[in-house]
Amino acid sequence: MTLRNAVVSEHRARKRFGQNFLSDPNIIRNIVDAIRPRPGDIMVEIGPGLGAMTTPIIERLGHLNVIEIDRDLIVHLKRAHSLDRLTIHEGDALKFDFASLGTPLRVVKNLPYNISTPLLFHLAKFAEGVRDMHFMLQKEVVMRMAAEADTSDYGRLSVMLQYRFAMERLFDVPPGAFRPAPKVTSSIVRMVPLPSERPRATDEVLFGRIVAAAFGQRRKTLRNTLREFLDAADFKALDIDPGLRGERLAVTDYVAIANHVATKLEA
Repeated sequence: MTLRNAVVSEHRARKRFGQNFLSDPNIIRNIVDAIRPRPGDIMVEIGPGLGAMTTPIIERLGHLNVIEIDRDLIVHLKRAHSLDRLTIHEGDALKFDFASLGTPLRVVKNLPYNISTPLLFHLAKFAEGVRDMHFMLQKEVVMRMAAEADTSDYGRLSVMLQYRFAMERLFDVPPGAFRPAPKVTSSIVRMVPLPSERPRATDEVLFGRIVAAAFGQRRKTLRNTLREFLDAADFKALDIDPGLRGERLAVTDYVAIANHVATKLEA
């Protein structure tokens, strides 16, 4: 039995870390092909686990950064890879300073489903220093991330991420590709930061508050959900129907609302 197989057989996936280990070689090859690692790229893999993607990425890249919180897996990674090929950052990705790795940064991983949304929001803070991100997430989460306005999947997550990134859903991954198999289908998504000249909110904290309010009670109209921010005159000035619900507005509409409100607050 090889060292890697021994670790696979001995290591039990830990629910508190949301561990499901990718094991299908065809899926692994398809993901790495989609990422297209090249020598010289600054890349970080979040939660490499048993290294299913780590090894083929290193073979193409030369050197890889990884963030891992499970100390048993860190021991395995240190045995499997030399320090000049793999830099291990031990700790919680939710608290990690991704800017410390340099730019332009490439980010990859099968995100633990139990922390996927907060981690996506954390990573969005570093968008200006990122070249691209490739993630495997629960399919329904990817559908929400890439959803267009006026669809049932479109919501706060869609707006907040599409404000900074162009989204592309690449392909699905069945539960049988993992050990242990999750109860859901996964999807691969590519996220590429939008250019700096895109429509931007002058106050991004205010923008986030407005988006959260608009989707806080999905069945209510903007007249009710945004009454803290907009009155009848504001809706008229923005040329937005207050009888619409939040999912009817595009990302640029929310940027316009946030900038309008910011101007009011400054007056």
